[in-house]
This record gives sequence, structure tokens and C-alpha cells, in this order.
Amino acid sequence: MNRNILSMAALALTLLVSSCTDDFTDLNTDPKNLTVDNLSQSEYGAVVKAAMYAPAFLPNSARGPFQLTQSLFSDIYGGYFATTAPNFDSDKFILVGGWLNGAFNYFYGSAAPQIKYAEDFAAENGYELENAMMKVWRVWSYHRITDFWGPIPYSQFGNGERSVPYDSQQEIYQDFFTTLNEAIPVLQSNAGTTSFLGSNDLLYGGNVDQWIRFANTLRLRLAMRVKYVDPALSKTEAEKSAAAPLLEANEDIASIATSAPDFTNPYNTITQWGEFRMSADMESILKGYEDPRVAFYAAPAADPDPSDDPSGVEFPYEGMRNGQSKVDKQGINFNALASDMAEAYTEAGAAGPAFVVMNAAESYFLRAEGALEGWNMGGTAQSLYEQGIVVSHEQYGLDGSNLSGDAYVASANTPASFDGTVPAASEVPVAFNAAGSKEQQLEQIITQKWISIYPNSQEAWAEKRRTGYPTFYDRLNTDNPAIPVNTVPRRVPFVDGEFTTNANAVNEAISSKLGGPDNGATKLWWDAKP
Repeated sequence: MNRNILSMAALALTLLVSSCTDDFTDLNTDPKNLTVDNLSQSEYGAVVKAAMYAPAFLPNSARGPFQLTQSLFSDIYGGYFATTAPNFDSDKFILVGGWLNGAFNYFYGSAAPQIKYAEDFAAENGYELENAMMKVWRVWSYHRITDFWGPIPYSQFGNGERSVPYDSQQEIYQDFFTTLNEAIPVLQSNAGTTSFLGSNDLLYGGNVDQWIRFANTLRLRLAMRVKYVDPALSKTEAEKSAAAPLLEANEDIASIATSAPDFTNPYNTITQWGEFRMSADMESILKGYEDPRVAFYAAPAADPDPSDDPSGVEFPYEGMRNGQSKVDKQGINFNALASDMAEAYTEAGAAGPAFVVMNAAESYFLRAEGALEGWNMGGTAQSLYEQGIVVSHEQYGLDGSNLSGDAYVASANTPASFDGTVPAASEVPVAFNAAGSKEQQLEQIITQKWISIYPNSQEAWAEKRRTGYPTFYDRLNTDNPAIPVNTVPRRVPFVDGEFTTNANAVNEAISSKLGGPDNGATKLWWDAKP
């Protein structure tokens, strides 16, 4: 955790923090001690803006950390992409410590201090509504970090000491629910109003009703995350959330608008580096389903193979298997054979698509899964599943037809061979299998959720670990003896910098909070499906 926090005066003006240092104490200084005595409401708004940009990787300074967090790890393990760079081995489950160190340090050096400052300053100055908003934002930001590592510094971050203890993931999730259940009533008591943050609230421009929907849907996501480890807690929090306003229509989507040149979509930078392409799993599923969303996700390959296209359908979108050998990556032009991201993500210097924090379709798939358990989700598993598909299609202006012009939700289509020779990894159909087992129906729900949340690979990887779905092709090779080709890493190891600057705390986390060796095979607390 080797980062320096700049003064909050500078933060309010520049919307950014971070410069490297060797002193752990600088990082762990309580941000409240860095306040500016006469910080005004408008200046506080700039701090909130920075606190929202940073964990979404939108400042241009976050391009490297985005690659080190998402592109090289969750994008690959979440199944959306495959690595084409010969010297990148994370697709073969080498969990490169230097990369992870950069990812961890970015969050704790840039995002976490701003989030804490924004929340604490609001509490100290009587901004009750804004404090509730920042509580919700803190939960969203940290749940992505604990779902990478498991135990992390959380409750005592900013304690001003030379060492900051780790919390167990169970403790962190319990606090997530406590925090949301404190914040949501405050939001509800302000329903119909607008925060003074205005445009500095990058999600909703201060619209409290939309924050209520976002907070409830986030609580629902986390409730389903703990389903296998604490079913009673999961049911309680899920039913509570489903009875409240959720993200239900596409105008409710929680997203942060991008802007050139300073806050562009990070994919618009890293696609220029030519280091990844669409995965074979994406091709297999989207091609088999004749899914029209593919045109919004991927570009036609420079050298497509029409021989395995669906009958009567042109499908120039190609994927590649993960785990290619270094020799094959050096000798085969995968960048031409497989698809890049869609044009919106590849235009150099453009603002690029908005960063989607959470979309409306996800809420239907979350409720559909709850309905499978017999919980009160306000609909049946089938009706909620089908509505999730409809809302996802509407997000892209689609009419609900597949590429053959047939009704997508009623289609019996299943995933296809990605290359015409290797069978599809799954036979899960689109049309809801009402006569199927609960497990078969769960695979359908998670597969469609996976499609709908693209390119949110951090969530996709978490759900793959939690449920086992979607079903992916095996890796061609693994270089990690602890992680076989037919699975994905369950977490990433703690980072080198912590063993240097926060050794007692990280070693205590390993011995008493992790539940296994500090490697990629140890399951997180919520990763408890039998």
C-alpha cells in the first residue's frame, strides 16, 4: 500500500490523487486530517466527483491500473476475452505479483482515500443525504476489491497507524449489509428530492429516487452473492430488496458518462495495444444463440471464417481459446483471426461508451435466481428471466429478434462450436426450460446475465466462481499446478507491497481470515456452492 495522498485542497481542484512513495504511513493517514478548513459545498462536490471517477478507472491516469485489474485478470477469468500477447500468462493462471501490486496500490492509493474523505466529510458537516450516497458508493467500490482478494483492509483503513488490519470477507459483507440498511432509509426519507451535488453526482445528477433504486439493486446483488454460504441472510436481504424500487428500466441504469480527453472509457486506450481479442466462449454462446447484441460487443474479425456460421446467417465475429502457448501466440496472427471489441470501444482518443456501474437487466436475473429458491421476488423465475432478456435487448435498441428474425426469448438455440470442430461447452438453450431442473434453469439465468452485463468482467468472474456458470471451454494450457484447465482462479494472492509495509497484518489475514493458502485455488468466503 505504497501511495501518497495529496492535500484535499489539491484534490478538490484536480479531482485526482496519487504519487508513489515508500512510506506506508502516508497512505494510511486518516484523510479527515487533510481537510481544508473552509471547504465549501461546491468544492466538496469536486471531491465526490473524484471519488466516483477513481474506482471506475475513468481518470486517464488509471489506464495502467485498469489493465492490471480488469484486462489481465477479470476480463480473462470472466470469459469475455482471450490474451493474444505472447508474454502475458494470466490466461494460463500465472497470477503475476507485480501486476496485482499495481492494481492493489491504485485502489488504496487513489480510490479508497477519496471515498473515505467524501463519506466522512459529509458526516462531519451534516450532509446526511450525501453521506448516505457515499456509503452506497463505498459498498459498490469495496465489494469489487474483496471479491478479488477476499480479506482486505476495510474497517480500519485510514486509522493513522503504520499498520492497518485486514477484515475477513465475512465481516466485510456483514458490514456491507449494515451500511446499506443504514443508508437506504436516509435515501428513502429524501425521496423526490435532489442532492446539492447536482452534476458532481456522476451517476444520477443528484436524483435521489434513482439512488434508491441503485442502492436496493446493489443490496440484491450482494444478497445473491452470499446465497450458498448464508442462505438465511441471502433470503432476508434479497426479499427486502425485491420489495423496494429497483433498477427496472434502462433509464434507471447507473452509469458514468465519459468525456474526452480526461475521462475516457479505458477500453478506448487499451484496445490500441492489441493484446486481447474476443474469447471462444463468447463466440460459441453468441453465435449459437444468434444474438444480435454481438454487434454492440465485438467487431467483425479482420480475417473471419464463414465456414462455421449458422445456417442463413452471416456471423463474422470470431473468438479464440484461452491458454494458447507462447509459441502459438508468436506464430499465429490471432489479432486478425479473432474479433476486437466493437468500434465504440476502439476509436482512439474518443470518449467511448459510458462506464456502466449496474444495468437494469441484472436486477431481473437476480430476482429470477431468487425465485428459483422459492423466495418472494415479485414474479416467477421464468417471467423475470424473460424480462431480463427483453430489457437487455432494449438497452441496445433491439426489437427482441435473433439474427434469423425469430423471437429471441422463445428460441431453442444452444451454444455452437466456436470453430466447427470442437463441440460447444454447453447445451443450455435460450427458451426457459420450465421442465428442467433448478440447476439447469440456474445455468440459463446466469448465462443470460453474463451476456447482458458485458463488459463488466469483475461481476462476471465473481458469478462464474459463485455458481459455476456460464460453462466455458477448458483452457488449452495451465502453467499453475494449483489451478486446472477446467476451472478459473478463485481469488488472487496478496500483493508483495503488503508483505513489505504491512507484514503483520497480511500474515495475520492469511493465518486466521483467509481459510486456506495464499494462492489462486483458495475459495473466498462466499464461494461455497456444494
